Amino acid sequence: MPTEDSRRKFLETAGLGIGWLAALDLLQRSAPAATDSLAPKPPPQKATAKSVISLFMQGGPSHIDTFDPKPLLNKLHGKNPPPSFGDEDFQNGQFRNSIILGSTRVFKKYGQSGMEVSNLLPHTAERADDIAVIRSCYHEGFTHSQAQFLINNGWPRIGRPSLGSWILYGLGTENQNLPGFVVLLEGGVRSGPAVYGQGFLPAAYQGTTFRPGRNPILNLKPPAGMQPEHQRDLLDTLRRLNERHMDSRNEDSELAARIASYELAFRMQMAAPEATDYSGETEATKRLYGLDNPVSADFGGRCLMARRLVERGVRFVQVWSGNGMNATDWDGHIACDKNHDAKAAQTDKAVAGLLMDLKSRGLLDSTLVIWGGEFGRTPTSDGGAGGSEGRDHNPYGFSIWLAGGGVKGGQVIGGTDELGLRAVVDKVHLHDLHASILGLLGLDHTKVTYRYQGRDFRLTDVGGSTDLMHKLRGA
Repeated sequence: MPTEDSRRKFLETAGLGIGWLAALDLLQRSAPAATDSLAPKPPPQKATAKSVISLFMQGGPSHIDTFDPKPLLNKLHGKNPPPSFGDEDFQNGQFRNSIILGSTRVFKKYGQSGMEVSNLLPHTAERADDIAVIRSCYHEGFTHSQAQFLINNGWPRIGRPSLGSWILYGLGTENQNLPGFVVLLEGGVRSGPAVYGQGFLPAAYQGTTFRPGRNPILNLKPPAGMQPEHQRDLLDTLRRLNERHMDSRNEDSELAARIASYELAFRMQMAAPEATDYSGETEATKRLYGLDNPVSADFGGRCLMARRLVERGVRFVQVWSGNGMNATDWDGHIACDKNHDAKAAQTDKAVAGLLMDLKSRGLLDSTLVIWGGEFGRTPTSDGGAGGSEGRDHNPYGFSIWLAGGGVKGGQVIGGTDELGLRAVVDKVHLHDLHASILGLLGLDHTKVTYRYQGRDFRLTDVGGSTDLMHKLRGA
């Protein structure tokens, strides 16, 4: 009977070493025995969205400089906050002892809805009638890692499945030749790969990172000279050996998942390069995403890739802005205006272009687009880290917007106080946001559960309301 070592040597001799498989991010943990774990599943409830593109602005964009105008800030610029705002305890000191920092941004009303958006994002502002801005998001995580886990995984620490993993677990994916959950990074991630990982879910549901270009996954291509029919024969032989090995072990779930991952890798050799190669797109489409400008070309290319992936049936795509370092993401501790100018120049054109492109192709109706970071910024200057021109983290009230997937555009939901410090009107906790995202996809957040260590876990833990979903749909 072949052992694990003998099978590995067999693969390496054939040019299909374990590095070829590790690149797929599919083998980190035990996985389901069923080879059709990623097969598409009908949503149990009414669904207005079937796929998701998450545009994640790493570092935390300032809501009061983008989608939440606060005229009082400029009136109180340079002063201490009024006593009526309490004595909120921030990481770098007490709120009352800090200095209010006015906004240099100019807000205007856009579209038929008259939504107010700042001049930092002029292209996105032109799509105001397509987006629904939630100005009252909040959670409990003050640091980047805590907040990124909360927004993406529903829990402030490592170990829980990400939103994309839960969606893939609940609905499967429509394209069996590509991963159902793809992550398009700019560089590093402050909280590490676990923020888009599967946690305790089977490995098949984790996010798979793609690189730009014709080789999106390292070591995916077969060795030079190997013909498809020879590779097919090798995989069939490997399957027979593994199935014989599994017969005596009462359905080894990890081994079954490895068999399935070999097959997916084989199919991806053709599908992945085609899906990620946008060289055949029209010049007009490339300009729409800002690919004609070296400043916006990187993020624009990944947004275009996201459209191509959902167009081909990928369930969840996350596009990251920022490489996880203070100077190169949205973390505006130092010179917040300068920081945000740079990030907006990289992303704004592509974000608007993505919405326009999806809409023109009839994809926006079924694709839910989410824009936001892990938190917002404070209405006061961050004297501890960035002097008078920076803003600190603010998880107590910030903005996220959604578009497409049954969301009624041109509306503003909720609100923060007069300084933009705390959510006070129609407050939306991250569990409410997650419950509503799942609801738009036809999933009941209380029923998408997984038993682990004797407990049924879910994305929304023991919280979550779908009131937001009804508002997003315009009900």
